[in-house]
Parts: sequence; C-alpha cells; structure tokens
Amino acid sequence: MPEWKKAGNLVASTVANLKEHIDKDMPHVLIDARDLDAAEKEHIKGAASIPLSEIVPAKDRLPGDKKAPIIIYSDSAKTSEDAFKTVRKWGYPNVAYLTGGIEAWKNAGNPVMSGELKQNIVYASKPRPGEVGVEDFKNIAETFPKDKFILDVRDEDEAADGMFKGAKNIPTQEIKAKLADIPKDKEIIAHCSTGVRAEIAYHALKEAGYKARFLNAKIKIDKDGKYEITKE
Repeated sequence: MPEWKKAGNLVASTVANLKEHIDKDMPHVLIDARDLDAAEKEHIKGAASIPLSEIVPAKDRLPGDKKAPIIIYSDSAKTSEDAFKTVRKWGYPNVAYLTGGIEAWKNAGNPVMSGELKQNIVYASKPRPGEVGVEDFKNIAETFPKDKFILDVRDEDEAADGMFKGAKNIPTQEIKAKLADIPKDKEIIAHCSTGVRAEIAYHALKEAGYKARFLNAKIKIDKDGKYEITKE
C-alpha cells in the first residue's frame, strides 16, 4: 500500500470505513465534490462543499497537516477520481474516494442531510483513545513481554518485506473473521505503516472484548527486523 500510494494510484474507501470514522469521531476531512446545488439537497453529515470545478482554488482550505485522512465523494466515479488525483498531487498520502459515492452511502441505510454545507475545514489531530507512545512501543517490540502481542495489520505483501520477530500479520480487513487467531489473554498492540489502519483494527478489537492499543506513527521494517518510526 505505501508503494501504491507513492505511485499516485487511486485509493478507495468503503462506506463502512467512512461510517466508522464518523461514528467513532476519528479525525478526518470529508469533501463533497458535486455541484453546490446537488450537495445542498442532500449530503453526508460533516462534509465540506468543494465542487470539482473549484477544487484547485480551494487548495488553501485543506489542512496544513498532510497526514490528515481525506475522503472525497460524489455521484460520479469520474468526478471523485479526478478530485482525488488533484488532492493527492498536493502531498496528502491518506486521501481516498468513497466507492459508490453518496448513492452507496444511502443504499447502506445511512442518513443524509439537506441545507448549507460547512465552508471551513477544521482538522485537529488529537490523541486517540488507545494510542500507545512511540517509546513504549519500541520497548514492547524489542523485549516482547509475555503479556503483550504485536499484531501487524498491514497487507500481506507489505508484511513480506519485513516484520517484528514474534509478531503476527492479520490485515485490518480480516481481523473480525480471524479473532480466533488472536490471543485474548494478552494486550494486543496493533501497528500498520502509518497508524490509520492500526486505529481501525484497535476499534475492531475493543468491540470484540480485547485489551488493545495501537501505534499512531509511520513505521518501516526491513527483512532483518530493523525498524524506523516517525511520529508527525
């Protein structure tokens, strides 16, 4: 996934992922890329209106924090993808477009709102519930206490490039189906490559009754288990 993103390829977000961000108040930016008239008739709660035709002049409205998760939706795949490509070129690695757009959101039974959309985009990266400190994580990764369990929630191809010794790889999207493979008598410490997927995994584990925390930082691991953590 990191290499895919670096190449500027399209990244899609599911309705379930967006709903989780909204329901759990996970910091994110939601952009409605349709014309203003259509957006005011019905839109997703919390969305800011930036029509595709106006997205370039609106560059300064986006967060200064380039790590901010940004989700773009429309009623047209092409509109969503074009908006995604523009924002991605500005250096936002965690931008994605909503698969199926607002219709997929409604078809899943989720509510929409009508009326004026917000114009100001405010993104505040705040300490997340369950976030493990970098130094604490390093200590766990290097000593691997018996009461801890490191869960690598990156995709399999990412994990193949290098993992922590003793860690287990279960991609975020497979966690709910593989809970039997995760020990319940230990504290689960989840990590991915940026912290975004690890946070989603953390919530899934908490809902299943696990004691868990997650690393909210960029991390690179090589074949020898050597790692580099960057906290932005």
